[in-house]
Amino acid sequence: MSRIMRLFYYGVFGAIGGLIGWQISNILGLSFFPSLYLSEVVVGGLIGASIGILIGLGEGILNKNLALGLRSCLWSGLLGLAGGSIGLPIAEGLFLGLGGGDAVRLIGWGIFGLMIGIAAVITSGSQLWKGGLGGFIGGISGGILLSASREILDSALLGKAAGLILLGASIGVGTALIVYLLSRAWLEVKSGKMSGMEFILDKFLNPESPGVFIGSDAFKAELVLPDPDIAPQHAMIKGHGTYFKIKDMSLSGTFINKKKIETAQLKNMQSILVGNTELVYHEKR
Repeated sequence: MSRIMRLFYYGVFGAIGGLIGWQISNILGLSFFPSLYLSEVVVGGLIGASIGILIGLGEGILNKNLALGLRSCLWSGLLGLAGGSIGLPIAEGLFLGLGGGDAVRLIGWGIFGLMIGIAAVITSGSQLWKGGLGGFIGGISGGILLSASREILDSALLGKAAGLILLGASIGVGTALIVYLLSRAWLEVKSGKMSGMEFILDKFLNPESPGVFIGSDAFKAELVLPDPDIAPQHAMIKGHGTYFKIKDMSLSGTFINKKKIETAQLKNMQSILVGNTELVYHEKR
């Protein structure tokens, strides 16, 4: 359920971002600077920022975490801005430099999506290259849909609107899909208000990575659970290269398969109880 919902949220919020980007580009046009490429840098950046901010907002809403949502919006907006300001001029430059043809624009749209894909996962537990790969695939797919919508619809204005909406949706769905297909380890919330949610642990597997804190305080924990019996920092999960260990940091205790632990190595399908909330650890080998 969580994976389907993440695909849905990323797709819908990416589409809304594309719609806002269309409105911005429609208002500004491409002729407010003497240089066409400079105008494309600005417009592309604003479109990318719009899609990035909305996908980041979707991440915060999905996790019911205001602090995470604000961080996601900031990073997604900034990297979306960078991706759009690089990707759109590249797309148009290739189009003009190679003698036209929408196919050559796809590299630019791929770069556009790659940056937004990285931005979308930068505050999550996924590795950045997976978000970038998903965004790149989504950007190319969205670029194809953008070109097709311009040809199918009689109105150039509506064609552009439909194309940017589909571009935003494709980047969002592509990012979420690739991240989940390639994820190696994650926690699934089995009970409580966050039931069905999943938190990916991939980027924390490296021993040099920081630990993942499970708790009730959004400013002290990465995995925030709205449970009054969970401490602000209840437990910590630390990567050791090929496996994770969990350490209890609370007064009330952390339980693995109903046994209270201080420190334990996590194994696939183990049940973790913190407060009144049950989590299940999953891993793929």
